[in-house]
This record gives sequence, structure tokens and C-alpha cells, in this order.
Amino acid sequence: MTAGAFARVVRQAAVRPRPAGPCCGLCAEPVPDGHRHALDTGDGGLLCVCRACSLLFSRPAASRGHYQLIPQRRARLPGVPLRALGVPVGLAFFVPGSDGRVLAHYPSPAGATQWEVPPEAWQQARRACPALEGLVPQVEALLACTVRGRADVWLLPLDDCYRLTAVVRQHWRGLSGGDRVWPAIEKFLDELREG
Repeated sequence: MTAGAFARVVRQAAVRPRPAGPCCGLCAEPVPDGHRHALDTGDGGLLCVCRACSLLFSRPAASRGHYQLIPQRRARLPGVPLRALGVPVGLAFFVPGSDGRVLAHYPSPAGATQWEVPPEAWQQARRACPALEGLVPQVEALLACTVRGRADVWLLPLDDCYRLTAVVRQHWRGLSGGDRVWPAIEKFLDELREG
């Protein structure tokens, strides 16, 4: 699609009335449940995308790097040395950047707080778990949950990690999270296993 054709699609979408439900963040078409997402690499936000836009942005050249389609791969990862990563809390996700840095995100009632992982710690984790070599920068993450006796370690799409952050924000009460947040987190993790 040429830049002129893309601009026409965007202009046409802007003049159409918006449907009541969720819409594609690129062309404003309605999107069904279970739709895909794309990362806006400019501001780090996620956009809902319709099937046509997800097919278009499955090719990295389509957006010249501005939008990156979120993969759908989910896999349990045994053998990740979480202690080496220096996780100070029992729930975190790690996102490698396109520049080689890795940011740890801790879901909290205020959203996800960040911490940069020391490069040598990430290298140690990659040596112990070769599957980490294949994480797609910016759009895939390593999720670790060691709370309440769990030992869940997953390779997940970034939108799943954002969804988990929303679960924490929605259910957190008081200083320690209250009695609703941990069952909600466990339900999220159990659904990953079933899916």
C-alpha cells in the first residue's frame, strides 16, 4: 500500500460514524472479540487491529517500523533463573527492547512500574533458557509469577502482560492487595494453562 493510499484510508475512516463497540485503531473498522493488537512504537501504546490491518502489519515493512503486530505465541518456559534476574517481587514481566536493553515491569495498583535489568543478568537467563533468544523485541515478554507458592514462567505476547496489569489494577485493595487480587491473578494464569 502506498503512502497516498494509506492516507486515503485514514481520511475515509475519520469521516465515517464510529460504531458503538471496539474499533481498529488504524482504520476504525469494528473488531470482534479476540482481535489482534499492534504496538505503536512511537508512544508504546497498544492499538486494536482488524483482520485486514493485522494481515497488512504482519509484514514489518508495511509500517516502516512504526506499528508492530503483537505475536500470539504463548509457551511455558522451564529453567529460567529468576533469582539471577533480581526480581524483588513475585510478579513481573520482562520486555527486551529493540536496543538490547531489557525492562522489568511490575504490575501494581498504579499500573506497571519499570526497572532496567542488568545486561549480565539477562545474558545468564538466556544461557539457561535458550528459548529467550527468540523473544521478539518490544512485543513479547517473559512473565514470572512466584507468589503464593507458584512457579509460573511464560513467554507471552505483550498484550497479555498489559491485560494482567489491568487485572491487578482492577482487583487491588489496600496496601497488600486485599483478598481479591491474588485469586484474580491465579485465574489469569490458570486460563493461560488451559488456552
